[in-house]
Amino acid sequence: MPFLFLLSLLGQALSEPIRYAIPEELDRGSLVGNLAKDLGLGVGDLPTRNLRVSAEKKFFTVNTENGDLLVSDRIDREQICGKKSACVLEFEMVAEKPFNFFHLEISELALTGATFDLESAQDPDVGVNSLQQYYLSPNPHFSLTQKENLDGSRYPELVLKAPLDREKQPHHHLVLTAVDGGEPSRSCATQIRIIVRDANDNPPVFTQDMYRVSVGENLPTVSLVLRVLATDLDEGSNDAITYAFINIGKAVRQLFKLDSKTGELTTLGELDFEERDSFTIGVEAKDGGHHTAYCKIQIDIWDENDNAPEITMASESQHIQEDAELGTAFALIKTHYLDSGFNGEILCQLKGKFPFKIIQDTKNTYTLVTDGALDREQIPEYNVTITATDKGNPPLSFSKTITLHILDVNDNVPVFHQASYVVRVAENNLPGASIAQVSTSDPDLGPNGQVSYSTVASDLEPRELSSYVSMSISAQSGVVFAKRAFDHERLSAFKLTLQAGDQGSQRQCEPARVGG
Repeated sequence: MPFLFLLSLLGQALSEPIRYAIPEELDRGSLVGNLAKDLGLGVGDLPTRNLRVSAEKKFFTVNTENGDLLVSDRIDREQICGKKSACVLEFEMVAEKPFNFFHLEISELALTGATFDLESAQDPDVGVNSLQQYYLSPNPHFSLTQKENLDGSRYPELVLKAPLDREKQPHHHLVLTAVDGGEPSRSCATQIRIIVRDANDNPPVFTQDMYRVSVGENLPTVSLVLRVLATDLDEGSNDAITYAFINIGKAVRQLFKLDSKTGELTTLGELDFEERDSFTIGVEAKDGGHHTAYCKIQIDIWDENDNAPEITMASESQHIQEDAELGTAFALIKTHYLDSGFNGEILCQLKGKFPFKIIQDTKNTYTLVTDGALDREQIPEYNVTITATDKGNPPLSFSKTITLHILDVNDNVPVFHQASYVVRVAENNLPGASIAQVSTSDPDLGPNGQVSYSTVASDLEPRELSSYVSMSISAQSGVVFAKRAFDHERLSAFKLTLQAGDQGSQRQCEPARVGG
């Protein structure tokens, strides 16, 4: 079964590890690969380099004569990696003398065919024993040409043969080898580390095209709503992103603030579901090179129970007769509410005990009707309190008080304060003098309570009464007057039956008798 392991050579010397793939259970001494060739080392350099493996358990050794990497111990894949699908064994190689390095920066926008001069190798030998040729380790992006100076010396030139992309591969590691023409030939190698310099060739990209969030309408100001995020594959100033609103109105700018650096959207004013239940906000992300990206923010405002219901009287009578029938309507009530859902469901009821009740007509219309007998003489007016309460949590309520005046009807008869009156008058009294006064009471108001009096009967004949006794009764005061002087010998006693009636409906009370 193939077994992949990574070999990280010479600590930080190489930007990328060298990889080999081998099966498990290879015999000791089996060849893995030639490190000298892969590192660009000549065989003559190996004795001074002293290449060796640095690991806790040495599964491999290096042949110091030819640079071969050899298996030195049993390799059991299951013991090392268990049931993992990919099994990787990583270790380092160290050397006594470090490699020479050549650093080169190339823009990722460099054109194919661009050339870059490299440092020449120095060889004090002459003739065929001097420097003859340069070799470059294989790389899909670079090739090597060899140029001559006027003095005949040779120098290498690096050629870009395929476009670079820093976002895919920010570094490239090459090995440049110089070989002389001696017998045996001698060589030296240097590491070329190419850093791909970033160009602003990537626009920002938002993590979402549409960000959506729901918040309560009573969210405090300067509260975080959400954060938009755009990323840029470029680096340095090229990936410095700034955020800004686009295509929004004044109302949004007064309610929300967008941090240009962090992309955090916070509240700047108070949200009100009853005024607006959602916002759609455009946001632009711009990098250092003026590339842009766009996204939308959808903010849904959910209703909170922050508005108490209201009560208005669509029609209201402040007076009702005391003899009104049960179910008589005298007020039309309307409720108003700004909240929604349970927060906008209203219960309207009377606060207190009254001979009235509320009947619901529609969702927000109620009628106030009589629900018991009214008696103005007992209770002339009512202060009725109507309370509307919503079903929010906690519930909010509103109360309104109306004053209802009970109108009088003539439902009471006058009543004499005495059932009979005994009047004693001396004979030879002065004509026209008051000889008695009767009185009544009537709890009704106005004309309904104004009493008048009259004579109903007497034990004297009417003619005799008018010829022998001359008297009158004040119609409203109940005062009895003698029209002439009385004579005991002619008339010692007589009886009168009086009647009292109010003016509302001429209702009469029981007669009172006046004796003389």
